[in-house]
Amino acid sequence: MGLRTEELILNMGPQHPSTHGVLRLIVTLDGENITEVQPDIGYLHSSVEKMLEYRTFAQGIALTDRGMDYLTALANEEVYILAVERLAGIEVPERARYIRTILLELQRISSHLLWLGTFGIDLGAFTAFLWCMRERERVMDLFEAVTGGRLHHVYFRIGGVYEDLPEGWTDRVVEFCDYFIKRLPEYDELLTGNPIFKVRTQGVGVLPREVAIAMGASGPVGRASGVAYDVRKADPYEVYDRVEFDIPVYTEGDCYARYLVRLEEMRQSVRIIRQCIAQLPGGSIRARVPLSLRPPRGEVYVHTESPRGDLGIYMVSDGTERPYRVKIRAPSFSNLYALTEMMRGWKVADVIAILGSVDIVLSDVDR
Repeated sequence: MGLRTEELILNMGPQHPSTHGVLRLIVTLDGENITEVQPDIGYLHSSVEKMLEYRTFAQGIALTDRGMDYLTALANEEVYILAVERLAGIEVPERARYIRTILLELQRISSHLLWLGTFGIDLGAFTAFLWCMRERERVMDLFEAVTGGRLHHVYFRIGGVYEDLPEGWTDRVVEFCDYFIKRLPEYDELLTGNPIFKVRTQGVGVLPREVAIAMGASGPVGRASGVAYDVRKADPYEVYDRVEFDIPVYTEGDCYARYLVRLEEMRQSVRIIRQCIAQLPGGSIRARVPLSLRPPRGEVYVHTESPRGDLGIYMVSDGTERPYRVKIRAPSFSNLYALTEMMRGWKVADVIAILGSVDIVLSDVDR
């Protein structure tokens, strides 16, 4: 009489340190092989879209910091404010646009460093976490000097920024760029060529290009699968059309490629920041905007390249001081559901590596 086998349903989360948030993965196993994965979300629902509809346009800025991706507050402020400015036809001063771009790229570095450190811990590389937090602290110090906050900033304003850069701040940024670009080769020595790291990531969690497009994957996840798309190039905003930078694209579509994309993106962010500081003009930092802003009736869709991918906002104005409708297109949502394709056929031991390589933030998924 032959042995009878059954599939096993494994619940990972919703409270699990390696899910990087309140996420439940329902994993169906045949032995150690994954046959199906179903993400279960909704544990962190914030209703931020509806709350934005009950705040004035100016009041909504603080909500984007806290109700969306809490690790990229400035990126959230940026896409929201761009939508309001286009609805109202507001022209932003040149100096403010350069300041925004500098801060957005510092935010990208900060976000990628946190991802890299936690990804290292997931795979047993504790030193990587310590190094990344060391570098990230310096970025947070730069944020605090300008905005007064290290995580939540509420610094961008409709028509510009809250206040001008403090004296000597750009010198500190240049000093950080010089320091950081010399540190990146150390990460290559620690992880890129590490045989254990490569075994855990190379060829693991492959997302083919056509599947990535079909799932709406964007950002480093899409570019690691050969999707050569970056909003900063495809639909430039702020001053991205005035600086030179490359978009790293790989075709392997595995965890290792997603790691390489983010590593190179940090180098390109340093390149962008240096150009912006060299071109930084003087002048005003904010346009004159009515205290009670009432954009004309209309609708607009704006998207930007957040550290996690294509972040968009659809906004409708009915002529009052509050938006009539706000709909957020968050990159983490589409990237998360690409896991259903990435994990199928791999071992249960690969779940953490594949999930970590996507870099999701659950507040960006549950809205």
